[in-house]
Amino acid sequence: MNAWLNIVGYQIVWLVAVWGAGHGLWWPAFVAMPLFVALVLAHRGRRADLLLMATVVPLGCAMDSILAASGWLHYAAPVPSAHLAPLWIVAIWCCFALTLRHTFRFLFGRPALAAVFGGVGAPLAYLAAARGWDAVRFGTDAFPGMAALVLMWAAALPFMLHLARRFESRASTETGVRHA
Repeated sequence: MNAWLNIVGYQIVWLVAVWGAGHGLWWPAFVAMPLFVALVLAHRGRRADLLLMATVVPLGCAMDSILAASGWLHYAAPVPSAHLAPLWIVAIWCCFALTLRHTFRFLFGRPALAAVFGGVGAPLAYLAAARGWDAVRFGTDAFPGMAALVLMWAAALPFMLHLARRFESRASTETGVRHA
């Protein structure tokens, strides 16, 4: 899949999700998410993308649930619980998993650069969701939540990209086709 189409599609889902959450609605993310998922899975390499979704979504939801349960982050539209990653975040994670082989391919084999991208980019996205749409609110002291985001994402993104590369390699070996 074209990297530009992939990142634009993901950004649309992200915007719909945080806009909805900022208005107390969890469901707009579940209107946008299936459209993006269908678009990505219509291209070659769907097996690797499905494996990424099955692996990355639970990991990402665990990260967001830790942040919610700790009180470091408070999510708007906290369905099903204020102590778990909300459903709109789950939708974002489903779509983010589908960016790893496409948008973030340039980071394959570059774990240090991926750590920087994760440690800087993700906290900025949460900050944008907080300040632009009131979809996220940091605890009374923002430092612990921000520090946790930096550390989690600096570790998680290189790991996720390692999985993306591995799943793609495994899928191409099994089918005898190189996936783009």
